[in-house]
Amino acid sequence: MSNMTYLVPALGILGLIVMVFKSIWVSKQDAGDDNMKELAGYIAKGAMAFLKAEWRVLGIFTVIAAALLAWSGTLVEHSDWVIAVAFVIGAFFSAFAGYIGMNIATKANVRTTQAARTSLKKALQVSFNGGTVMGLGVAGLAVLGLSTLFIVFYNMYVHGESPNGPGMQTALEVLAGFSLGAESIALFARVGGGIYTKAADVGADLVGKVEKDIPEDDPRNPATVADNVGDNVGDVAGMGADLFGSYVATILATMVLGREVVSADGFGGMAPILLPMVIAGAGIVFSILGTLVVRINKETDSVQNALNLGNWGSIILTGIASFFMVTYILPEKLSFQRGDINFEFTNMDVFYAILVGLVVGALMSIITEFYTSMGKRPVLSIVKQSSTGHATNIIGGLAVGMESTVLPILVLASGIYTSFYFAGLYGVAIAAAGMMATTAMQLAIDAFGPIADNAGGIAEMSGLPEEVRGRTDNLDAVGNTTAATGKGFAIASAALTALALFAAYVGIAGIETIDIYKANVLAMLFIGAMIPFIFSSLAIAAVGRAAMEMVKEVRRQFREIPGIMEGTTKPEYEKCVEISTKASIREMIAPGALAIISPALVGFVFGPEALGGLLAGITVSGVLMGMFQNNAGGAWDNAKKSFEKGVEIDGKMEFKGSDAHKASVTGDTVGDPFKDTSGPSMNILIKLTSIVALIIAPHISEKPAVHTSAENINEHASQTLELVEEAPAVIETVSE
Repeated sequence: MSNMTYLVPALGILGLIVMVFKSIWVSKQDAGDDNMKELAGYIAKGAMAFLKAEWRVLGIFTVIAAALLAWSGTLVEHSDWVIAVAFVIGAFFSAFAGYIGMNIATKANVRTTQAARTSLKKALQVSFNGGTVMGLGVAGLAVLGLSTLFIVFYNMYVHGESPNGPGMQTALEVLAGFSLGAESIALFARVGGGIYTKAADVGADLVGKVEKDIPEDDPRNPATVADNVGDNVGDVAGMGADLFGSYVATILATMVLGREVVSADGFGGMAPILLPMVIAGAGIVFSILGTLVVRINKETDSVQNALNLGNWGSIILTGIASFFMVTYILPEKLSFQRGDINFEFTNMDVFYAILVGLVVGALMSIITEFYTSMGKRPVLSIVKQSSTGHATNIIGGLAVGMESTVLPILVLASGIYTSFYFAGLYGVAIAAAGMMATTAMQLAIDAFGPIADNAGGIAEMSGLPEEVRGRTDNLDAVGNTTAATGKGFAIASAALTALALFAAYVGIAGIETIDIYKANVLAMLFIGAMIPFIFSSLAIAAVGRAAMEMVKEVRRQFREIPGIMEGTTKPEYEKCVEISTKASIREMIAPGALAIISPALVGFVFGPEALGGLLAGITVSGVLMGMFQNNAGGAWDNAKKSFEKGVEIDGKMEFKGSDAHKASVTGDTVGDPFKDTSGPSMNILIKLTSIVALIIAPHISEKPAVHTSAENINEHASQTLELVEEAPAVIETVSE
């Protein structure tokens, strides 16, 4: 194996070392007075309580799933029981990535509040460094874990064979277990965290803002601590696990397709498999460099421009470096070979495909920023429609969300077409790898938003001067936009990655074509398109049920505990934290089970071609649903925030507390589960179903297995399916 392979885990370690130094710096910053520390302690304690409860349930799921994978890995030729070990490691790393983010966020929030007492510059520095810790932690763990396991599995299975031989197929199939573990935990973490945060947020808004007419994050509101806890468990821990899984799935999909590329290179023909890992490792270095330029000098400087400078810097550096990486690693001519397909391309075609991925990612961020930023036409249209009531605000937000799918889909479709033109299916996959290369930077920008939001909450609850809250609100408003652009980036990468995973699945399952004229394929195409809708329904309904419990509890406390409104008695914050924790753990099981069971059920019952139809339906429908919900929710949120500084509607200034503002609060409440629960879960749903399909492909392959007969495989598959179907009930029983 080439020394280049061993360089990749070293780059992952570099990212983790820088992460540690950044974390130490954040921890050394001033945490403010005792009251601020006490409030931050409530938030940290509540976040940790949720993670422990979630980990207990996910631990049970991981053990059951690992046992099934270990057993099924012995049934077919190109797999192994070791896939279960890879699955457990992937699940652990995914959960740990979320923990790293949550741990630093609960330290950075109060330190950002204290820094905001000094200047906006200092507040940005603390909050963004907190986000950087999370970004480097996620990227470093992903690159280190995936590359190290690849080296181990290469030595176990390949034994010097050619990259397109059976040994490499086994190594990559087992490595897919790492991605399955990561995506499985990511889905539950994202859905569970999203239910938690939005149940608390909706409950706090409906009673506090609308009924009691008290400010957001007012310490008199019993749900305000739960709301701030939710920012950490949903928007930080959930997001960290989410992008960890996305990062791993993208690299894996490109490696699997790279096995089918014939390459006369100096790395024993392995260059197309190594390239995505090398790009990911280099992306960590350029993300570190990008974070160094994110700063402002004056109170009037644009925070958004500072973040954009770092983002664009890391993207441009990655693009330039890709030229040298591609020309050094890849030979001048390559070809993708599968059956009768022989797609020839050059190393420069691969470079152009990487550039396409970087451009698509950048354009997706720009378009999403336009649709969700304050002061831009889409958000202003919602603001204006708020003046005529709650219903017109809702109508305006839905219209903006639907309109916002047009340009991103055109960009995405163009990216798929262009990258395929340059390098075929491998081009599409390497475009996704190029897009995800700067994940550490993207996540740093994304994670700083929830930290700033928490900082504003602590400032409000501590009764700090208005100028402090003004600075944190400035950061928070930008954070809403960066969160939306991050989700747009994630859903775009999911589409490209899902296409690459789909192509890999087709190859492993031995399917020559997927014919939509066949009844089973056409039927599954429609069913696949339905799954993102029912998934969203389950997630949004879960938020609604949990929010109802929260509203009842908050009303009870206002009604039964004297002195809350006067500020002489502290609310029972822990009761609201407990409600969100129990509800989110209970409600996350059904959506998670749907994502894992549906591809397994269709694959074993209807065959590999029908499963291909299901995956196509899920991908197209899920991408559109994700874009619509993320952008509508982000636009609603910033429409509400526009009233905090005052907006002019038909020649009249409208501020917080006005009827138009109350209508915008309703829109924001509707958009909350869109942008923080179901919307961001779409990209995980898309990839997780594709990875499950990739894992079961050898079991349902149209090519005969070597170790067992087709009848025995079907019998084992039926038994496996029965155990998988029983797993959610077992998990729910234990969690209760």
